[in-house]
Amino acid sequence: MENLIGIVITIVITAVLLAMSKSFFTRILGDSKLPLKFLHSTVNFIIIVIGVYAVLNQITLTKELSTTLLQSSTLIIAILTFAAQQTLGNIIAGFSLSFTHPVEIGHKVRIVSGGSVIAEGVIKDITIRHVVIQQYDGQTCIVPNSLVDSSVIVNTNYLDRVGNFLEFQVAYDTDLEKAKEIIHELLAKEKAVLNKDVKVYTSKVTDNGLMLKFTVWTSTIDESYITCSNLREGIVQEFLKQGIVIPYQTITVTEVKDTAPE
Repeated sequence: MENLIGIVITIVITAVLLAMSKSFFTRILGDSKLPLKFLHSTVNFIIIVIGVYAVLNQITLTKELSTTLLQSSTLIIAILTFAAQQTLGNIIAGFSLSFTHPVEIGHKVRIVSGGSVIAEGVIKDITIRHVVIQQYDGQTCIVPNSLVDSSVIVNTNYLDRVGNFLEFQVAYDTDLEKAKEIIHELLAKEKAVLNKDVKVYTSKVTDNGLMLKFTVWTSTIDESYITCSNLREGIVQEFLKQGIVIPYQTITVTEVKDTAPE
């Protein structure tokens, strides 16, 4: 009976400590900083481990075993190292990610490993084991900390602005000044464009015509997607209205009648 009361008290104390931890970190996580999120997970993990050990230590069948294991620190370390290598690697990588700040909650990132994109989207959370990334297609990617830490992290949030190249091919006999004027007029109409006086260059000569190229700068990656889409559609439509030819390859199929004598 005495053991049962002790177990109940231990469970209640563990639950109270977890509630206090949640309340404390909820108050200070207003900016959703990654180190604090990770620290919260770590504190909860330590509380649970201590609570479980305290409960086991009060049960007759497991008391002697738990005491022996606690005293045999070398044995514990050996067992944990062997049985939980991957988990320990994720925990260590989690500390590295949290305190070196390659990413933060809300950052738009792309995780690249071996030339392949593992995940691309917005950082939503980090725990002692994994990073949660919400992808642009709505799916959520759970990526182990060790994989993120060993991969190339492309983080667009470290840039003050985002640049994107746009290219349009025009025929050789095009009035280039008129084409550039149309581009500048449409750039001026896009509110998100930071460089209204962008220079339009002839980047190369192709088999079909001349390639006009310029850079569009915006504040965020989202604005870049929308703005570049608007410009592509608008410039093509205006070129067609103004008689500026955008060359493209065509194939003419001619039917040849069989004129051989029967």
